[in-house]
Amino acid sequence: MKTIKLLLAMALFSVTMTSCYTEVLVEDPIIDEPGISLNQLLNSYELWYVNINQTTGNGEVPFLQRAFTVSFINGVLYANNNISGIGTNGNGYGIDVGVFGTNFDTVNIDHDIDGFYPLFVDQIGVNRIRLYDSLTDTSYFLTGYQRSNFDYDFVFYDNIHYLLQEFTAWNKTFTSQEGMLNEFDNENFLTFLAGGNDDTFLSSTDPADTPVANVVYDYEGIYTVYDVQGDPYSKVLTLDYDYLDNEYFELNVINDETIELFHPDSGTTYEFQGRGYIQFLRPSTDGSTTKLKQTDKKRKKIINKVFNKEDFKK
Repeated sequence: MKTIKLLLAMALFSVTMTSCYTEVLVEDPIIDEPGISLNQLLNSYELWYVNINQTTGNGEVPFLQRAFTVSFINGVLYANNNISGIGTNGNGYGIDVGVFGTNFDTVNIDHDIDGFYPLFVDQIGVNRIRLYDSLTDTSYFLTGYQRSNFDYDFVFYDNIHYLLQEFTAWNKTFTSQEGMLNEFDNENFLTFLAGGNDDTFLSSTDPADTPVANVVYDYEGIYTVYDVQGDPYSKVLTLDYDYLDNEYFELNVINDETIELFHPDSGTTYEFQGRGYIQFLRPSTDGSTTKLKQTDKKRKKIINKVFNKEDFKK
């Protein structure tokens, strides 16, 4: 078995080692002296961020493919499967999605929906681990954080596609007085499709107070999210309207259900609020966990292009 070395500073674990050393020897053997058990390693960080773009292999572990973060707490596996609500759902841990146990260098996870997965754990940095599924020859790379130092803003912008897809519709709630009149002033609802249509949006000019269930979408087009050179906290959203040309907006996240779109060509700022929150996994009334039937969202590798204003000159 590959040993797990103590890469964390001894000061961080001095209290744990003093109070729990005898118990650890009985329940979860320490692999190397001086060292910590795998269970201690997984519990040493409150949140493990799943770096989906770093995944290797052609298979997948379904519950890791969905999750933005996972947490290993007292034998219970928690996950944040939605961006909206991350940091508040389940006190920041997300929802209870299964149980786990450790055995030397393997974490055995019994997921409420996806079943049993024995995953090899390799510590590759102070707060970095690799979870390897031998059945599919797939590796996931996770970075550990405490809730107090987790960069929620970065996670929102790094996964902005999924925030856009987590609501049935985005309802325009504000249009600034500043700015020239333009055709986009008339668009009151946007929807960003998930699943096999990740680059498709729908748009409607129905009155802004129309109930979401009654909105009639009169346009379907392609949307793209771009990175901004040197600024991980900024994104550009383009909406390809046949009759409006390919409009671009500076996209800002106000909170986990409100976005701001600034239209440089007109100087107008819009705010859209998410309606119809789609929770991809949720606790049912009997305490079990049930997958929603509306969509089976799974994350995938997305490498955004860097925005070049010259490409959008009219």
